[in-house]
Amino acid sequence: MPSLWPHNGPVPRSKDVPSDRSIPSGSDFLQLNAAEAPAGGLSDWLARRLRLAIADGRLAVGDRLPATRTLAEELRVSRGVVTEAYQRLIEDGHAVGRGRAGTVVVAAPVAAPAPAPARTRTAAGPPPGAVFTAEPGADVFDVVRAAPARIDLSPGTPDLASFPRTAWLRAERRVLGTLAATGLGYGDPRGTPELRRAVARWLARNRGIAAGPDEVLIVNGTAQTLGLLAQVLRGRGVFEVAVEDPGSLGARQHLRYWGLRTPPVPVDADGIRVAELRDCGAPAVMVTPAHQFPTGVVLGGGRRRELMRWATDTGGLIVEDDYDAEHRYDRPPVPALRAMLPEHVCYAGSVSKLLAPTLRTGWVVAPPELHGALVDAKRFTDLGSAALPQLVLAELMETGELERRLRQVRRRHRARRDAMIRAVDTHLPGAAVQGAAAGLHLTVTFDAGFADTDLAAAALAQGVKAHPLSWHCRRPGRPGLVLGYAASTVTEIEEGVAVIGKVLA
Repeated sequence: MPSLWPHNGPVPRSKDVPSDRSIPSGSDFLQLNAAEAPAGGLSDWLARRLRLAIADGRLAVGDRLPATRTLAEELRVSRGVVTEAYQRLIEDGHAVGRGRAGTVVVAAPVAAPAPAPARTRTAAGPPPGAVFTAEPGADVFDVVRAAPARIDLSPGTPDLASFPRTAWLRAERRVLGTLAATGLGYGDPRGTPELRRAVARWLARNRGIAAGPDEVLIVNGTAQTLGLLAQVLRGRGVFEVAVEDPGSLGARQHLRYWGLRTPPVPVDADGIRVAELRDCGAPAVMVTPAHQFPTGVVLGGGRRRELMRWATDTGGLIVEDDYDAEHRYDRPPVPALRAMLPEHVCYAGSVSKLLAPTLRTGWVVAPPELHGALVDAKRFTDLGSAALPQLVLAELMETGELERRLRQVRRRHRARRDAMIRAVDTHLPGAAVQGAAAGLHLTVTFDAGFADTDLAAAALAQGVKAHPLSWHCRRPGRPGLVLGYAASTVTEIEEGVAVIGKVLA
């Protein structure tokens, strides 16, 4: 049998070499393999490998080295070999021994300073003109988020600083304290039963939707809803979903990515023009009836009836994005379309604007004929969304914490909305304001002949970020900006709108 050791002759018996050679002499830690060490020089070899790892950054200051006994067992050497190597690092000043806390890296070897990289505009983010282009690319929102700004008035972001951390941690402790070990395994691709029950009750109380837990599918936000739905529709021969114009650039991008055409249908003061929807011939349409993005109009009663007649007459599908439905200030709630026409409406909601986008948690309530196919699409996409955040969210819903949170943020958002309206009146006196009664943003338009992408770029150059309205429009129209107010303080809102006013002047 060939030798496992890198030299010929009998294998030496010493304190450095245990007699059991049936286990490989290697460790996952730094991929150390004692077989690479020269004969009789194990401690020197190990100390050199550790110094190199500290120098090249694989071991950072503050990292704890493995226990000497553990590393010795993995390398199949005596514990004294590892202890000696660690002692050499301590003597060199690269590590310290902290008793039960182990041996900790405290300094890296001194090396010649690397030449400072040349300062370029890329290091500080792209120039404003490169961010706000007339034809935004697929990564446009990534680019916008990465662009530095003193004041961010981008739409679509709630007050992240007020995320209920204490309530979330409290609910998480309760969940983990009662969760059975089996709850940590693969679960139902539809979502946890707890969250589906909680969502069904939430929709019944807050949106007038009668749906059982088995009709609810938990997804990773509305973006995933669009991707799953696009796959299902294409599999059924549907290749067009009409969209509102103006309407969400992001939603349009998602549908197009999955191979669907998105014919535009105009929006006016009562919402989507259903007569023009009929003319375009699309078998499905996506709408934001509770608070149209970006104009903020509510789909009027007459238009709702027209839209439902279109669906029943043609067998069409309505994709209802319940955007900003919870955030209303000066008007009564409006019922969800799903509550009135369940067999033709695919309802999509999420907690991105109520809690935080980072949770990536939303839900779909689809017509019965689509539900099974959507579950299959979800199953084969990711086997289901992460269960622990679902269980915590269900706890917040069932204890009433989420409704308390909604009441709190409504008051805060209303104050910031009022501050933005005052600032627009003061600094943009010629602007027309839309969408003030609800939501997390205002849309302002100008009766002037300039490109709003140029205005957004000029504002960003002065440290203020906002979206040009034209990004969300398919037809030419008045220039404008979409200004978010939920994530900014009253002072920031005042200053940001003042900067835009100076740039415009």
